Amino acid sequence: MAEVFKYLPEIEGDELMFIGGLLKDMDNTAAEKFSMVYRARRKDPQTILLMALVGFIGFAGIHRFYLNQIGMGVLYFFTAGICFIGTIIDLVNYRDLTLQYNQLQAQQILTMIKNT
Repeated sequence: MAEVFKYLPEIEGDELMFIGGLLKDMDNTAAEKFSMVYRARRKDPQTILLMALVGFIGFAGIHRFYLNQIGMGVLYFFTAGICFIGTIIDLVNYRDLTLQYNQLQAQQILTMIKNT
């Protein structure tokens, strides 16, 4: 776990455990490459929370677009966040939404690094 803090000190919780599991078998060079690319692609949970809050006063579904969930973003936009119920659920589950996105990005980066 100390290696994870060395490369990505900003992550915490479930994301820390997931990334720690990915980095445990990597050498230092690969871990540095992974951390640079992951840091650029990673989404912050607080940003998702703020974007979901914006859905109440303006553009519903912006957080879904930001998480690259275009279909859900369009659905939220045209249905006002599915009558605000979907937006409220996303406000409660914003950490899980972000974790799922970040895990997918980490898997893609790991595959990319292993293939090079």
